[in-house]
Amino acid sequence: MRGAVIHAPGDVRFETLDDPKIVHPTDAIIRTAVTCVCGSDLWSYRGAEPIGDPHPMGHEYVGFVEEVGSEVTSVRPGQFVVGSFATSDNTCANCRNGFQSNCLHREFMSTCQADHVRIPNAQGTLVATDGVPEERFWPGLLANSDVMGTGWWAADAAEVTPGSTAVVVGDGAVGLCGVIAAKELGAERIIVMSRHESRQRLALEYGATDIVTERGDDGVARIKDLTDGIGADSVLECVGTAEAMRQALRSARPGGNVGFVGVPHDVAVDGQELFFSHVGLRGGPAPVRRYLPDLIDRVLEGRIDPGKVFDLTLPLDQVAEGYRAMDERRAIKALLTP
Repeated sequence: MRGAVIHAPGDVRFETLDDPKIVHPTDAIIRTAVTCVCGSDLWSYRGAEPIGDPHPMGHEYVGFVEEVGSEVTSVRPGQFVVGSFATSDNTCANCRNGFQSNCLHREFMSTCQADHVRIPNAQGTLVATDGVPEERFWPGLLANSDVMGTGWWAADAAEVTPGSTAVVVGDGAVGLCGVIAAKELGAERIIVMSRHESRQRLALEYGATDIVTERGDDGVARIKDLTDGIGADSVLECVGTAEAMRQALRSARPGGNVGFVGVPHDVAVDGQELFFSHVGLRGGPAPVRRYLPDLIDRVLEGRIDPGKVFDLTLPLDQVAEGYRAMDERRAIKALLTP
C-alpha cells in the first residue's frame, strides 16, 4: 500500500509501505474512502514534538471493511464504517462510563494517511452506516472521527446548556466544530476568538454570534465586556498552548466551566488561581466513540455539516502539500482522497 511517512520536521513523504494484516482476532482492515491532515499532526511537523525514527502518520478515517478478525462480529466486509482516533473495546469499565478514549485496551491510531488501515479493537471502535452514504457526506463523516467528536466533547465537558453563553478559543477545525456543538446543545450566544477572516465567516455560518480578535489579557477583557463583566458560562479551549489555556480559564465566569481539548504543550495551570476562580476544568482526548452514532445521524440527516472545515482537497499522494498548506494557514484542514 501507499501512505504518508514523516522523516523530520517539515519532511513528510508518500511512500510504499507493507500492506496491513490482521494481527489480532479483534482487528479489521479497511480500504480508506477519505482521510485527512489534522491540526495536531502539525506539532510533529513543526518540530514541537519529537519524531524519532520515520513513521506513518494520520489518525482520522472512514472507509470500507475489507477483512475482519475472527472475534469481530459488529461489522463485516463491504460495509462503510466510521471510527475514532482512539480505539476501544467499548466493554471495559471506562468505556461503559462513556470514556472510550481511556479504554483499558486503547490504542491511538497513527497510520491513517494511507489507502489501507488496520483498525485494532474493531469490534468496539467501528460504527457501520446503513448502506454506503453518498460521497457528499464523506467529509462530514470523516470529521466525526476526530474534529467533530472532539469539538462536541469540548462543548460537553464545558457543560454548554440551552440559553447559555459559550466562548470558543481557537478557530481551527476543532474550534469550528465546537461552534457546531455549542449551537446544537442550545447555546444562545457563541463568541469565537479568531483573527482569520475565512475562519470567522465559517464560524458565523455555523452559529457564532460574536467574533473577538484580541488575544491574551486583551481578549479576556473583551469577553468580560461582552458578558457584563462576568465571563462566559462555558469556554471551549481548542488550541493547547499556555496562552490559550490562560485565556480560557480567565474568560469563564465563577461557577462556569472550561472544556479543554487542545493537546497541551507547555501548559501549566496555576492551582491558586483555579482554586479561587470557582471555574470547573475538564478535558482530555475526546471519547469520540460515545458520540459517533448520534453524530453520524446528524450528518446524514443534514442537521450539521462539519465537512465544510475541509477547504482544501488533494489526492493522497500530495499529502506533503496538505501539511504545508495547513502549516502556512492557507488551509483550515486538508482532505485527502486515495
